[in-house]
Amino acid sequence: MRILFPYIAQPHQTLHSLPIAMEIASRHPEAEVHLACTTQSHLDYVRSLAAYYPESKVQFSLLHLPQFLRRQTERYGQTAFFRLASLFFNKNYFSSFQGIVVPERTSLYLRKLGVNKPRLIWTRHGAGDRAIGFARDVKKFDYVLMAGHKIEERLLAQGAIRPGCYHTGVYAKFDMVHRMRHRTLRLFNNNRPTVLYNPHFNTRLSSWPKMGLNVLTHFANQDRYNLIFAPHYRLFDNKKAEALQLERAFGHYPHMLVDTGSARSIDMTYTSTADMYLGDVSSQVAEFLVKPRACMFLNAHNVDWEGDENYRFWSLGSVLNTIDSLGEDIEQAFSSHNAFVNLQKDYIRDTFDLVGDEPTAPVGADAIVDFLRMAS
Repeated sequence: MRILFPYIAQPHQTLHSLPIAMEIASRHPEAEVHLACTTQSHLDYVRSLAAYYPESKVQFSLLHLPQFLRRQTERYGQTAFFRLASLFFNKNYFSSFQGIVVPERTSLYLRKLGVNKPRLIWTRHGAGDRAIGFARDVKKFDYVLMAGHKIEERLLAQGAIRPGCYHTGVYAKFDMVHRMRHRTLRLFNNNRPTVLYNPHFNTRLSSWPKMGLNVLTHFANQDRYNLIFAPHYRLFDNKKAEALQLERAFGHYPHMLVDTGSARSIDMTYTSTADMYLGDVSSQVAEFLVKPRACMFLNAHNVDWEGDENYRFWSLGSVLNTIDSLGEDIEQAFSSHNAFVNLQKDYIRDTFDLVGDEPTAPVGADAIVDFLRMAS
């Protein structure tokens, strides 16, 4: 049984499927597990993560691309064009596997390229409420892994999944984070509460274009809180000059940490250590709330969100339409947190089918192997 885990998109998706690959390799030695990436830098990152599973034997590959495209990909990142190019130039390679396991949906394009034999399996990435996680094309996957009942119910209601072709209770990223964490990191040399500002990349939904610089300026000019500015990985993915400018403008403040796209911004370093979450629509809030803490959301586009299932997580803290009184609003968010604790706990129970600290990647690994055996 040959199973491929390709990584054709940005690195932030990697942790959602790689632990499953490693568990398949260790739990099912009859399976030949391959990890393949579009860029050398991404492959190096995958190798570094795989090292946390020394008991697992996998094969690493760099996907084929013409040299001029590879240079462009390394320079500009894994844009939609380069993701599609990765599929096109490797379609024969993809066809040689029984199963292809992906955290993104672009790989569905393989069907249009005539790659019909391998079963396509989706691990998802993130556990948020936004509609993008419940797109119509989900039903094109042969098998789906998901975190919990909240996602299961929505996908069943829209006919995107069918009994026997999915499994709940899998959020593999937590497994990797648990293996990586040896001690609590101290990010600031003071005892101030720390706020994590985590705006999304989608300009139609994000607080960054309208409010972001004002948020950073506010924190630069106060002395009550630390700020971690760690936006969604894709916000500055192709804006290196802008990211560098921000780091120069705000990174020198000792109570501010500016991270526009390092490995720490995607491996829960910040969601694990911050005392308060400040954001808009990123699904990282679900990872943050595994341990209930204060939350505040920025409604920069005046969305009529109440009662909208795509914004359910906004009920877990205060929602601001302006930041005119941001300092007072932050104080209020901390002091009123107790009113949201039970709502946050209910949300996490609905979002993740977790049994204590038990790893879930083994559950996903066994489910995939069982599915592929039956499908063969």
